[in-house]
Amino acid sequence: MKFKTVGLIGKQAHYNANLSFKALIVYLTKRGCRVLVEERTAQKLDTNGFESADIDSIGKQADLAIVVGGDGNMLGAARILAEYKVAVVGINRGNLGFLTDINPDDIEPQLDSIFDGHCQVEERFLLTVEVYRQGILQSKDSAVNEVVMHHGKVAHMMEFEVYLDDHFVFSQRSDGLIVATPTGSTAYSLSGGGPILTPTLDALTLVPMFPHTLSSRPIVVDANSIVKLKVSPENHDNLQVSCDSHIVLTVLPGDEVIISKNSAKLSLIHPKNYNYFNVLRTKLGWGSKLY
Repeated sequence: MKFKTVGLIGKQAHYNANLSFKALIVYLTKRGCRVLVEERTAQKLDTNGFESADIDSIGKQADLAIVVGGDGNMLGAARILAEYKVAVVGINRGNLGFLTDINPDDIEPQLDSIFDGHCQVEERFLLTVEVYRQGILQSKDSAVNEVVMHHGKVAHMMEFEVYLDDHFVFSQRSDGLIVATPTGSTAYSLSGGGPILTPTLDALTLVPMFPHTLSSRPIVVDANSIVKLKVSPENHDNLQVSCDSHIVLTVLPGDEVIISKNSAKLSLIHPKNYNYFNVLRTKLGWGSKLY
């Protein structure tokens, strides 16, 4: 695995993150790599040996992108870089770090292993969400973790119908619905009582948010299904669709929200000793072996 041009993206104006960026620039320069630093981050660095570029330029030119920060930084970068088929690895400077594997104290040995080809490459799928009003597309975006339809106000219920491949599934009165990928099953969906889906599953989970009917439960469906949410015209307020809690699309009563698998794939690079269940045990505080 040869990486000649490497993009650096992530948390800005953060002391510890800047230490990692500087260490990465020194390391990559020694490796003979061309280094592209995302322009907002570049403004905060008082060091040399890199070029400044926007994230789309990094996507077009880089063989590898290294994201410094937490899962939020990774999600923001991943939505764009997946379109350019750029491999991504994360340096954890956040909290949980489900997607950012490398410990900042182990940057050099871990990257040595990756650059020498001793690593795991894993593909994760994304979602596309589209909002239609009277059959006309109003807005669209993508998500790595989840698409959430919710009320614009806290603790307000809404009415909507759910269809899978144009087959009616259920109508619901609730605070909203979470449609999560396996990647997002350990994020907001997990907090809402949804199941954990292992990353290799080609599935989605639909998790009702505070449903008014006690029999409403999360459901796991084929990821190739087209999920349609029909918003009841009886709703009196504007609603919202959120993508990874970053991007918000406006939804009006009577609109239709279409959620489908994105054609782009996120290529995540993990260190050779990566194990998904070890990550779950560590991040969620699960018990270890008894004997």
